[in-house]
Amino acid sequence: MTSANFTRLTEFILTGVSDTPELQIPLFFVFLAIYGLTVAGNLSIITLTSVDSRLQTPMYFFLRHLAIINLGNSNIASKMLSNFLVINKTISYYECATQLGGFLVFIVAEVSLLAVMAYDRYVAICNPLQYKVILSRQICLLLLTLTYLYGFSTAIVTSFSVFSMSYCSSNVINHFYCDSVPLLALSCSDTYFPETVIFVSAATNLICSMAIVLVSYFNIVLSILRIRSSEGRRKAFSTCASHMVAVTVFYGTLLFMYLQPGAHHSLDTDKMASVFYTLVIPMLNPMIYSLRNKDVKAALRRFLTNVYCSYKLMSF
Repeated sequence: MTSANFTRLTEFILTGVSDTPELQIPLFFVFLAIYGLTVAGNLSIITLTSVDSRLQTPMYFFLRHLAIINLGNSNIASKMLSNFLVINKTISYYECATQLGGFLVFIVAEVSLLAVMAYDRYVAICNPLQYKVILSRQICLLLLTLTYLYGFSTAIVTSFSVFSMSYCSSNVINHFYCDSVPLLALSCSDTYFPETVIFVSAATNLICSMAIVLVSYFNIVLSILRIRSSEGRRKAFSTCASHMVAVTVFYGTLLFMYLQPGAHHSLDTDKMASVFYTLVIPMLNPMIYSLRNKDVKAALRRFLTNVYCSYKLMSF
């Protein structure tokens, strides 16, 4: 290999969701619609849980930050959308490192926050009389701080291990954003260390968070079964149904991505799974948590009524 091949790369080229020219404009409008719905839905959740006095409980506190995390995840779409409209789909070395780090902060924080929200539902159903004592404002802030700190520290370690490698051959990333696996596929260094870091980090995140979720819902189911009236069981189940759907969709996507047999695993499959958990799930979460939630729908009606009344007063 010649010395020229060891020249440090200063930029990468993203292939995007598809490299078919005829699909660029149609895909632009599809993902623009998804991104628009994602921003509108999550901003609505953030606004309602911030201004409505009846949504000031631990459940809605964590839901507000899930919406913030979803907005952070979906920001990847801004670069992807611009790349649909240009021929030169480049991203600088440092922008790529920043994008990977930002993505990891939010995706790891989301995994942890879903586990925290499962614990919140466990306390609400199994210890309803002590709910606001166990999950006090201080405890909620502590759990949230630990969630973000864990996401940030994981992002720093993983990003550093990935970008400590030498990239000296191709600079074409088979993805629509800078992800660790397609990046390491371009490295001409021994990738054992970063691959080990990624594997241990991903395994720790998934196993620990899924264990908390499963244990929480196992106890929730036992508590619901002990309720004698069918109406009581229905109300208890309805308080955690939205979170159960969100957890199933999110973890189902991650397990589909990481538990495929090696012979059937490909970067194209990873790309499609990434579209789902970076764009589709952040769009679906506000719908999941609002369509089945009477409190959120009532808060939305009150908010729109207040806005309309304020507008009428200003017009006179």
